[in-house]
Parts: sequence; C-alpha cells; structure tokens
Amino acid sequence: MVVEVCSKPAASAMKKPFGLRSKMGKWCFPCFPCCRGSGKSNVGTWEDYDDSAFKEPRYQVHREDLGKLHRAAWWGKVSRADLIVMLRSTDVNKRDKKKRTALHLASANGNSEIVKLLLGRRCALHAFDSKKRTALIKAVQCQEDECVLMLLEHGTDPNLPDVYGNTALHYAVYNEDKLLAKALLLYGADIEAKNKCGLTPLLLGIHGQKQQMVKFLIKKKANLNALDKFGRTALILAVCCGSASIVSLLLEQDIDVFFQDLSGKTATDYAVSSHHDIICQLLSDYKEKQMSKNSSENSNPGKEAEE
Repeated sequence: MVVEVCSKPAASAMKKPFGLRSKMGKWCFPCFPCCRGSGKSNVGTWEDYDDSAFKEPRYQVHREDLGKLHRAAWWGKVSRADLIVMLRSTDVNKRDKKKRTALHLASANGNSEIVKLLLGRRCALHAFDSKKRTALIKAVQCQEDECVLMLLEHGTDPNLPDVYGNTALHYAVYNEDKLLAKALLLYGADIEAKNKCGLTPLLLGIHGQKQQMVKFLIKKKANLNALDKFGRTALILAVCCGSASIVSLLLEQDIDVFFQDLSGKTATDYAVSSHHDIICQLLSDYKEKQMSKNSSENSNPGKEAEE
C-alpha cells in the first residue's frame, strides 16, 4: 500500500531512502555495552547507568490480551473496509492491559495504513503506554520509518520523555539511526534533552561508542560541554569508555581538556588511571599544541589585533 505522508519538502526527500532500509537485524539490539576500551580497567562503565530502557524494544504481545481493534492494529490482517467499520463503533483510544492504544501497536509493528486511518480518526497522539512511551517513541525504537514520519507530520511532540527520561531522539541515537534522527530534529526534537542519567543524545552516543552518530550530532551543534549526572563532559565520557577515535574527534572541536568532573578528575586523570596509552598521547599532543598556539598569540599581540 502506498501511503502519502509527506507535506514538507525535507521530509519528502527523506522518504525514498527510508524505503531502502534493510529490515535485517531489526529489534536485535544488544544491551548497553560495557566500555570496551584498550585499557586495563573500565572507568565509568555502563554499570553507572540503567540499561533497561533499551532492552526488548518490541512489544511482547499475547493475542488473548488484545481486543478486536488492538489485534487488527498489531497484525494488520483486516481489510480496509472492515477496519473503517470497526473504527466507527470502537473507541480508538481504548487501552489494553499494558495501557497500549491501537496507535501504539500499529506504530510499533509498522502497520502504516492502519496508523493513517487512526490518525484520520483523530486518535490521541500523546497517549502513554505503561512505560510512558508515545506511539512515536515506539515507532522510533522499532525503526518503522513511515509510521515515524506520519506521526511527526500529524503533530506528535518528539520531546515527550518516557519513564527513563529518554526521548525519541535518544532511541534514534542508540539505534544509530541517522535518518530518523534527522527527521526528529527537522520536527523540533531537542538535541539537548537529558534522560534520568543526565545523558543528552550526544553523551548517550559517546557512552555507546556510536562514532557516526557522535559525528552527526557534533555537526548538528550539540553541546560538547553538557554534563551527565556525574558531572562528566563528552570528552571525559569518551576517555572513560576508552574510545580513542571519539576522543580524537572531540579534540578537533577545540574542547576543554582541563575540565574536572564532580570527583575532581580531568580527562587526563581517567586516561592515566585506566592505562589508555593512546588516549594519553592524544591528550598530551593536544595540550602541547594548545600551549604552542597560546604562546604564539601572546608573543604576537599586534598581529591578532590587526586580524
């Protein structure tokens, strides 16, 4: 079925690559990885954070727990005509035992035609399931592109957090889904939203060592000085996770290497204590370069003024 969902040029241009996304590996997300650094110890591993938000992104559904409309929304095995009749005689916002609406189920399982019909019946866009997730969050979690676009274009708020404080953008970043992250930002997603661990989408990407998403968010001007609940910056988190490539990427942004977290430690302190030799060298080279630059500027104040 062809669903016409795009009204904005930018979103319309994004629809084609969405259709080309491989379906392999959907919902096969691992739990949070421990920091996989090259050092001899793990400082600031995922043990500091609750990873349950990212487990089992797809709904667990039992047929006997669902009403007629919910079954149709989940499995989609009903004709359009029958569904229209059903919608006329049924409360479209009725909840199942886990507080899921038909929109939640259809969005999570990619039944875009049913989502379209439900939206046409002005169903509640911002209903929460048992984990305070909207249909948009579930569609993003399960990487259902068409459903995500339709929900956004019908005015769904992308910034409503779930019980873990995660917004739809957090889940797009965790899934390394740049296409959906772009769509969410286009429709007003807050790039600086913090979850209950104090992680912005950028900090979440760094802690998960998702380099391409980190690069993407840096280009989108994410705040490099945002702090997690331990007062750690993006650079400190990257060092704690032992990711030399992300540390190198951050150092290209003229970042503060002397900042201290709540325990009074700098990025260098963590690198040294974890024996991350490559990262230690990167930080040392950066400091030396900065000192040389400052020395040069101080010795030529007139030149800087002229510029």
